[in-house]
Amino acid sequence: MEENVIIDSVKLKEILPHRYPFLMIDKVIELVPGESITAIKCVSINEPFFNGHFPKKPVMPGVLILEAMAQAGSILSKMSPGIGSEKTLFFAAANDVRWKKQVVPGDVLRIIMSDVRKKRPMWKMKGTVFVGEQLVASGEVTAVEVDGVFEE
Repeated sequence: MEENVIIDSVKLKEILPHRYPFLMIDKVIELVPGESITAIKCVSINEPFFNGHFPKKPVMPGVLILEAMAQAGSILSKMSPGIGSEKTLFFAAANDVRWKKQVVPGDVLRIIMSDVRKKRPMWKMKGTVFVGEQLVASGEVTAVEVDGVFEE
């Protein structure tokens, strides 16, 4: 299946302050500013967390799937009208998070985040994560805008 790449890995680094090994998004394939985003994370056996989680049966930590959801939500917020490049978003809360299936090397995560409510400086989004057509995680993420950006 061919996907349109709306935001590639180079452009992502202009939007998010995260860097290896903590950049959890590889590309964005759908974006409706102020409404929704679909991002992709290709899970590789070369991810550093697999060295310890777990050496004989590698499983992506659930908190890193949640972090990927938060990063996708941050991209949605940053690409929506009114926030401006001088703001940085920080993960503030997670609610009703559920993990349904283990994520293993070779899986491709499709992360869909939808804007539920924004009352600036707070952004609340609902997310789902799929591998193929199978739901692997879901939940609600809240982020808060703060002044300033990170410099490399």
